[in-house]
Amino acid sequence: MFIREILVSPSRVRGVGPATAKLLENLGLHTVGDILSFWPREWEDRTVRTPLADYAHHQKINTVATVVAHDWFGFGRMRTLKLVIRDDEGTIAELACFNRPFLEKSFPVDTRVAVYGSFNSKYGAIQSSAFEIEREDASPARVLPVYSLTAGLSQTQMRKIVQNALADYGRGIDSELPESVRRTHGIPSKQEILARMHAPATLADARMAHDALVFEELFLFEYAIGQRSLERRGRLPDFATQNATQNAAGSSAGTGTDRVAPPVPLSPRQQALLDRLPFQLTADQLASLDDINRDLSEGAVMARLLQGDVGSGKTLIAFLSCLAVVDAGGQCALLAPTELLARQHAENAARLLEPVGVRLAFLTGAIGSSGRTQLLHELKAGNIDIVIGTHALFSNGVSYRNLKLAVIDEQHRFGVLQRSAILDKGVECSPDRLPPHLLMMSATPIPRTLALSVFGDLDVSVIRTMPPGRKPVITHLAAHGNERKVYDFIARELAAGHQAYFVYPLIGDTDNASLKSAQTMYEELTTGIFPGTPAALIHSRIPEDEQRAVMERFRSGEIRILVATSVVEVGVDVANATCMVIEHADRFGLSALHQLRGRVGRGELQSWCFLVYSKNLTEDGKARLRVMHETTDGFLIAEEDLRIRGPGDIGGIQQSGYIAFNLADPVRDAAILETARYAAFTFLLEENKPL
Repeated sequence: MFIREILVSPSRVRGVGPATAKLLENLGLHTVGDILSFWPREWEDRTVRTPLADYAHHQKINTVATVVAHDWFGFGRMRTLKLVIRDDEGTIAELACFNRPFLEKSFPVDTRVAVYGSFNSKYGAIQSSAFEIEREDASPARVLPVYSLTAGLSQTQMRKIVQNALADYGRGIDSELPESVRRTHGIPSKQEILARMHAPATLADARMAHDALVFEELFLFEYAIGQRSLERRGRLPDFATQNATQNAAGSSAGTGTDRVAPPVPLSPRQQALLDRLPFQLTADQLASLDDINRDLSEGAVMARLLQGDVGSGKTLIAFLSCLAVVDAGGQCALLAPTELLARQHAENAARLLEPVGVRLAFLTGAIGSSGRTQLLHELKAGNIDIVIGTHALFSNGVSYRNLKLAVIDEQHRFGVLQRSAILDKGVECSPDRLPPHLLMMSATPIPRTLALSVFGDLDVSVIRTMPPGRKPVITHLAAHGNERKVYDFIARELAAGHQAYFVYPLIGDTDNASLKSAQTMYEELTTGIFPGTPAALIHSRIPEDEQRAVMERFRSGEIRILVATSVVEVGVDVANATCMVIEHADRFGLSALHQLRGRVGRGELQSWCFLVYSKNLTEDGKARLRVMHETTDGFLIAEEDLRIRGPGDIGGIQQSGYIAFNLADPVRDAAILETARYAAFTFLLEENKPL
């Protein structure tokens, strides 16, 4: 029997009455199985004694002392007992016993006591009001679990409840790991793990049990990922099996671009486009293209994540991927999160792909009914090879003749259901009723640990190298009050014929007078700081057709200064823009800062980014700005963002279906994740080995 199958009510556990059962429900503990898997958040090591004199160096003191006096302070109903204790080193401390006057009788003078609590110095004395006290002879040295509780439930109560549940229902609980996996990796029995988690003899025992449970949780997760990949694609993710031995040994994992097989031949239109380009693809671009071509030629359904830093050339690889599908008689859909970005893709596609004979279309919710009707007719008839647009690509009424490839750009901006919708549309419109190939692109580099979890069923290709001629953006930090130097520098760049962005966190003014807004600063920039310089304002409340017109004027150079919110984070590519100013930069996440900085440095001109920050920075704010100042490597930035913010929020992954683990943390437990993934996929290969 597994823990989750123990469905007995908590009221059957000794010491759990109706009131306590209600408190347990508040913690989400509805069954005895829930109680047994209610893991401690930490452990208190009461095997180590600490002198009272060392209180300043420890969060908690665990000591043995003698009660030397009883004292009282306050008046009337506020009168409070104070126990005065002295440890074996002779240090005196005072215990303020709020609402515990009974301790006077429980611990007479000269009683030997064990005390555990937080101490500080106040009025020249060492004091504590948050402590536990027992007679020394009733307090054996031990390691105690600490649980996350609700009001009305104490640690002592919770410990007794868990121990009673363990004694009455803990026998015969099975591990959810296959027996062969458990033996190979030295995982103890589930009963032993439970005992070590809830009543460890040492901290080492507790950590061992914790890691064993993390391994089990991650194994089951990766096993499910592998099963899903086998069912959908007929194979496991490429990089997971190919580098399994390396992963198990703890070395860095491959990306799918380290094959030694000869390159897959290019399709006719792929070759034609490459022949027309005035530059050569980078090694990473060629490797990623070969990954994709190999996927498309092998017969199984492709599911690949193409990662690349801002400006690394992912879109070109996506276009080339589409050409292979078009040459094979299929249709492609390229999905972008905003009309601005979709339109830019459509314009670039027209410039690059129409000369090699590709029939293109652009579809968003803003397309008029007459034009939309004709477009949908042509799409269903198969007279359109590649359609580019927003979520309208999978809306009701949109049909394809033979959708074979879905490309999703800035994938983290789409939820799981949205991604599934376009794949379902492909099945619906496919003669063979198979899902289309899937290529997901991200300019927000995803750390390895999240790639193995959130996108663990995908093959991964990475473009790390930038096109030749690109110069790294130089980043400067400026505190509020020092903007004048920044403005003077921008003025010189404008005088040289270049353009600049000014980005703000807010559209308009709020009650917080310390925050600058885009609307207010647009007025100040155009009238007081850069008078006479052509400028424009863009934000999400401006209609899309007006946004489009503003961006066209900025691209043409008619507008020299673009004042904006984070709406320009993606989809803006102006090579002549050399300066990016981000005000209140400490209010942006690392991913957003990196994306915004990537709007400059798009050509061969040297570019700069100025991060203007508040003087009252939080520690996280300082850490983010320090990272941005020290590196332009998006992958390093992603790792730091993950470290600072945790996995649940980075890059919008949470809204995109990030799995909530019970105990495991892909960041903290990265090494265990690698091992569990290797174990899960190895076991799956054995399970699915032909007889």
